[in-house]
Amino acid sequence: MVSYIGALDLGTTSNRFILFDHQGQIAGADQVEHQQIFPKPGWVEHDPLEIWDNSRRVIKGAMGKAGINGKEIAAIGITNQRETAVVWDRKTGKPFYNAIVWQCTRTDEICSALTKEGGQDRFRKKTGLPVATYFAGPKVKWILDHVPEARAAAERGQALFGTIETWVIWQLTGGAAGGAHVTDVSNASRTLIMDLETLAWDDEILKIMGIPRQMMPRIVPSIDKNTWGHTLKDGPLGATVPVCGALGDQQAALVGQTCFGVGEAKNTYGTGCFMLLNTGTEPVQSAHGLLTTVGYQISGEKPVYCLEGSVAIAGALVQWLRDNLGLIASAPEVETLARTVDDNGGTYIVPAFSGLFAPYWRADARGVIVGLTRYVNKGHIARAALEANAYQTLDIVEAMKKDSGVELNSLKVDGGMVANELLMQFQSDLLNVPVIRPAITETTALGAAYAAGLAVGYWTSMEDLKQYWSVDKTWQPQMDDHVRQAGVRGWKKAVQRTLDWED
Repeated sequence: MVSYIGALDLGTTSNRFILFDHQGQIAGADQVEHQQIFPKPGWVEHDPLEIWDNSRRVIKGAMGKAGINGKEIAAIGITNQRETAVVWDRKTGKPFYNAIVWQCTRTDEICSALTKEGGQDRFRKKTGLPVATYFAGPKVKWILDHVPEARAAAERGQALFGTIETWVIWQLTGGAAGGAHVTDVSNASRTLIMDLETLAWDDEILKIMGIPRQMMPRIVPSIDKNTWGHTLKDGPLGATVPVCGALGDQQAALVGQTCFGVGEAKNTYGTGCFMLLNTGTEPVQSAHGLLTTVGYQISGEKPVYCLEGSVAIAGALVQWLRDNLGLIASAPEVETLARTVDDNGGTYIVPAFSGLFAPYWRADARGVIVGLTRYVNKGHIARAALEANAYQTLDIVEAMKKDSGVELNSLKVDGGMVANELLMQFQSDLLNVPVIRPAITETTALGAAYAAGLAVGYWTSMEDLKQYWSVDKTWQPQMDDHVRQAGVRGWKKAVQRTLDWED
């Protein structure tokens, strides 16, 4: 019987279920968007129950479209928006509060208090991360501080914490009737609570944040030969299928792009923009605003670490042009509009909607559009929005070079925005290296499928996977150096204008 691997991709704006065959080709897929909840400026929430309902819907939808039943699925892998935090009741399965999304800035006061006592890097040596609103730990603290029932339940061992993959794995494998409460090392490394060397929760940091240890999930390898649990016969798959692979979305893209060698890098252009550089089995501490994070771990082996540059707003800027300004009716139209002009007309957009992430880490920054004149039209605005993604990536590449000493010689790209050829050409021009788009751009889901497939022996080795990776298109740099330098100077000035906006 032909069998498949299922990948559940729990993204920031939607859930998808994709079925992959042995060649890494897509056999079926379904996708549903979920609501973005903005209770106050800078606050972002999701409804965890909606995410779980949508997960069930897309699993059934993809299987139905492909004509595949649960017995034909060898294993399930999960990938997810990473730092988003959920706290729920282990007896009822009911969340105590909405999920607080990675983009949310409500923990600014908590983070300020933590940095007052020991600086922004007080936990960096252990966790590889600066103190920032981005990470899950402060979000859990916020829920425990502001939702009395959650605090009381946590103290008596009835509350569970997890990032989104933990929440959905728990539901998939039984929920309140004994679901597996686990998080993989790549997701655990995004909480600001895990020690990078020991791969364990740090008791000192838990105490400082006031988070009871008993609510924390068990940390497991990303590719785990010890299955965490099985889906239920009466669940969305209609069969008992092992759940044994999980990776945060950016690490999943790294695996999907087969960046298994030291010095290999990928950039994902999604809601945010995330670049990861494989640094091997030793963590490299950043001195230039990057994050040190776990890339992946195979059970019984040393983890592979990465340097990461995280940009909060990438594709979300195009959504903003569509939803808030009404400049375009659909996201793909941004390229058509941008092509009506030859350049940005002197205009730059820095989308610091929730502060600036890497390499600046400035929560006080807010978005700006600068260089406006009467000459500028909506085509220039659209072009400046696309270029912002490439400039933000350039900032990260420069920081990576300083930290690692590794020269970038090409960039593998993936994510929704890589369909935008104008952006890809501009990115190649700006970095002055080839930009390579793979044949399968669903690399995040593919990475999760690889994790689960390797765990159950569906694929035999990492080397085995490299044969399935192929190039769709390569962009070569074409820009004159003086044009590039002038553009970068303008961008750096624009970034300065975002700073010190919030007191």
